[in-house]
Amino acid sequence: MTTTPIIAGFYPDPSICRAGDTYYLANSSFEYLPGVPIHQSTDLTTWTPVTNALQRPDQLNLDLAPPSTGVYAPTLRYHDGKFWLVTTNVVEFHRGQLIVSADDPAGPWSPAVHVEGAVGIDPDLAWDETGTCHLTWASALPDRHGIASAPLDLETGTLLSPPRLLWPGTGLAYPEGPHLYRRDGWWYLMLAEGGTERGHVVTIARSPSLDEPFEAAPANPVLTHRSTGHPVQNTGHADLVELADGSWAMVYLGVRPRGQTPMFHTNGRETFIAGVEWIDGWPVVDEERFEAAPQDHSFVDRFETADLDDRWISPNRHPGTFARHEAAGRLVLTAPSDHAPRPMLVARARDLEWTAEARLDTSAGTGRFLVRVDRDHWYGLTASAEHVEASVVIGPATTTLARVTVPSGQGVTLRISAREPEVTPPIPRHEPDIIELSVVAPDGTSQVLGTVDGRYLSTEVAGGFTGRTFGVEPVAGSISVQEISYRPHPPAAGRSGALTPDAGQGTENTGGFQP
Repeated sequence: MTTTPIIAGFYPDPSICRAGDTYYLANSSFEYLPGVPIHQSTDLTTWTPVTNALQRPDQLNLDLAPPSTGVYAPTLRYHDGKFWLVTTNVVEFHRGQLIVSADDPAGPWSPAVHVEGAVGIDPDLAWDETGTCHLTWASALPDRHGIASAPLDLETGTLLSPPRLLWPGTGLAYPEGPHLYRRDGWWYLMLAEGGTERGHVVTIARSPSLDEPFEAAPANPVLTHRSTGHPVQNTGHADLVELADGSWAMVYLGVRPRGQTPMFHTNGRETFIAGVEWIDGWPVVDEERFEAAPQDHSFVDRFETADLDDRWISPNRHPGTFARHEAAGRLVLTAPSDHAPRPMLVARARDLEWTAEARLDTSAGTGRFLVRVDRDHWYGLTASAEHVEASVVIGPATTTLARVTVPSGQGVTLRISAREPEVTPPIPRHEPDIIELSVVAPDGTSQVLGTVDGRYLSTEVAGGFTGRTFGVEPVAGSISVQEISYRPHPPAAGRSGALTPDAGQGTENTGGFQP
C-alpha cells in the first residue's frame, strides 16, 4: 500500500514532464512567492528542488491575493528542446492563462504571456503531429462552461480559433485539472472530478479527433480512494508521463488525514506516484509499482550569504523585497511603518512530526516565530527584548497562552514542535497532532509555553488549498534572523510523543525563565 509521498508537504496539483532521462515536476503555490516550485529526478521517487519558476513582477503579481488564491494548478511540458509552463493567477482572472518558457528548468524563465479569452483555471499544453500547440483549460465563462480547448500561438498568447468544449466529465462535481495527451492515434483527456476533498477522483476519455465527441473510459474513475479506509485520501488531479523505456507513470495529489472523524490533514496536499499500464487502449493504474522512501527534510540555515534558499517563500511578497542580508547570521526583517500587512519568511512543513527552531536578535524590534495555515489560523511565539509570549489565533478568536521574561542582550531561541498525541485506550484522541510552543534558554533547557490541539491548523478547519508553513514575521521595528533549523522526529519518538536528545531537544525546565 503506497502511503509515502514523493514530494511531501504543501506541494499540490503536480504536473510532470521528461527531458531525456530526467524528469521535472511543478506544483501550484497559491498566494506564496516565489511561485511554482520545480523539482527534478532521475528515478521518479527521489526529487531535489531546482527553482521556483515565477520570481519576478513581470511574471506574477500577488500583492492583493487572499489566502488560497493566486497561482492555481500549473502544467509543465518539454517540447522541441524548450520547457513551457502554463498556469492561472486567479487574482488576474480576466487576463487569461499565464505562460512562461525557459531553455533550462533552473531558469531564468521568460516574462509572462497571457492568453486573452482563455478565462478559467488549470490550463494544459499539448502538441499535435503538425507541431500545433493546443491550450486546454477548465473554462469559467457562463456561455462556455466546461473543459475548453483551442490551438494557440505560444509566442504571442493568441488563440488561433474559437475555443471548443471537449468533454464534461462523468457527471461528478467540479470537472477540472484537464491534461490532454496524444497516443496511438487517439487524443486522451484526463480530468480531476468530485472536488479536491474526500470525493476526489481521476477520470479519462478519448477521441480520434479534437473535433469529435470524447468517449469515457469504461472503468472510470481510473484512480480514487473515496469511501475507503486507505490512509491516503483526496487522491486526484493526476498527470501522465511516458518514461524513457516506453512505460508510463502517473503523479497525483493526496493527503494524509489523522485523528478521529472527520479526520484532519495538516501539511496540505502532497505529491504521490503510481505506475500505469495501457490495456485495451485505456490506462490502468498500479499504485504499488513505485516504492517511495521517506526523505530527510532536515536543514539548518544560518543565512551565510545574500542568496536565500528556494525553500523560503512569503505570502503576497517576494522575500527579496523585505529581507536584507547584513552579514552571515544577520538576515534583517523590518515591519512596515504603515498598516500594510506584515511580511513573513516561511518554509513548508514537510513531515507529520517535526521540530523547528529560530534564533532571533530582537534588540531593535519585536519578532514572531509561528506555524500557520493562513493569516487567520496560526500559533506563534512573539519575542521582544524582554519577553516571549505564546499566542493562538483561530479565526476571530485570539488567545495568549503564557508570557515569560528572557535575559536581555543575548537574543532568543524559539521552538515549535508538531507531534502525535499520546493515546490512552480506550479514550480516542480527536486531534491529528499536538503543537508545542517553547522558548529555549542559553544552556539548552526549554520551557513549554503552550500545548495546542493541531486540528485548528488543518484544512478541514481553516479551509482553502494550502498547508502549514513555519517561519519568522517582523511585528515591530527590525529583527535579525540568525538561524532557523528544522528536523523531523524519528518514528519511535513520534509514537511515544517523546523527543530524543540526539534531535537537539533540551530537557523541559522552567528554571531558565521567569513567568
